[in-house]
Amino acid sequence: MITKEHIEKFIEQAHRVGKERLQLCSSGNLSWRVEGNIALVSGTGSWLPRLAEENIAVCNIATGMPVNGPKPSMESVFHLGVLRKRKDMNVVLHFQSEYATIVSCMKNKPKNFNVVAEVPCYCGSEIPVIPYFRPGSKELADAVTEALTDHDCVLMSKHGQAVCGKDFDDAYQKAVFFELACRIIVLAGEGNYLTLTDEEIHDLDVYILGKVSK
Repeated sequence: MITKEHIEKFIEQAHRVGKERLQLCSSGNLSWRVEGNIALVSGTGSWLPRLAEENIAVCNIATGMPVNGPKPSMESVFHLGVLRKRKDMNVVLHFQSEYATIVSCMKNKPKNFNVVAEVPCYCGSEIPVIPYFRPGSKELADAVTEALTDHDCVLMSKHGQAVCGKDFDDAYQKAVFFELACRIIVLAGEGNYLTLTDEEIHDLDVYILGKVSK
């Protein structure tokens, strides 16, 4: 069921996250729906930039239980919860990139992240912000799973970020563009940046994404 090729691909994509500095040391985790009800999840305490085969857990998505390998990440509950809820998504990435994590710790967080067209196009025009919950807690898992049921990105206060994607490229792209938006927001300073208007976002929907207006 789980092949050598699956393992190699998962390792390659985990290292890719590290190369982009979307997370440091053991601060993030990754999951991938390989097929049907089986997912690979990075192991607890593992470092994505140097993930190895012995750091990969095989989990049952429906039950949330590991079936092989090491203990999965303590955030595996929301990874598997999102994969259960979102049949259209196959990858979940929890990361702590520099500027997005700064924003997660801000007292006055932005309510609109649409500073460049790539955000509404790929991340979604609305990015929910959830309160702080202890890492690994049921409260955090429930909040992230709920947020990613109707959105593709979420900001976790005083913690980090999570995205879900159809595949690795999709999840990776959302994470990179979210980080770009947060970098613009932080470097521009509060009140010193513009966001796309509703009309401009509508134009993107119609002319770039090909969405039919309701």
